[in-house]
Amino acid sequence: MDTIIQGAGGFIYPLALFSILTMYVIIERAFALRTKNVIPPEMTDAFISGDIVNHQGDMKSVAGRIVYFFRHTNPDSDALKAFARLEIIRLERGLFILEIVISGAPLLGLLGTITGLAEAFSAQLAKTGMPDKEHFVQGIALALTTTMVGLCIAIPALIANSYFHRRVELLATKLEVGVERLIDLSKRR
Repeated sequence: MDTIIQGAGGFIYPLALFSILTMYVIIERAFALRTKNVIPPEMTDAFISGDIVNHQGDMKSVAGRIVYFFRHTNPDSDALKAFARLEIIRLERGLFILEIVISGAPLLGLLGTITGLAEAFSAQLAKTGMPDKEHFVQGIALALTTTMVGLCIAIPALIANSYFHRRVELLATKLEVGVERLIDLSKRR
């Protein structure tokens, strides 16, 4: 581990920041996008059975907030859809950070590669006309280490970003169906 930290030089600090941000967003979104936090099973059952118009709603889940908004403001269908869309957008909170890491970490690794190779090949020549071995090895270590660390950060961020976007899309579809059901049931009253 010390070899990696030393090999990456000053590039290790922004790469470490990318790593910390990635872990934070992954953990936070994993908890936030759980089914019980978005559309709990009892809310799904209420939407299906038509009992949702009698449900008071709550502030514990996205579906609960939508029903609460419906029950307490008596909005028209467009206002309810707009509120639901706002709640769905909130589900994507923090995912832009993963997108920044996905593109930034490999680019930072590439910058480290270029810097390391420039350092390796521009090292002052020893009196014998050969490159200084110490500078050459340090430059190559910087080049390889920063590339490796940048990719090791970006790949899990890419996987998590894809998963979370798919999860948000699935949950948004369920919520939109629920909102349509709520609008339909309210018109029948």
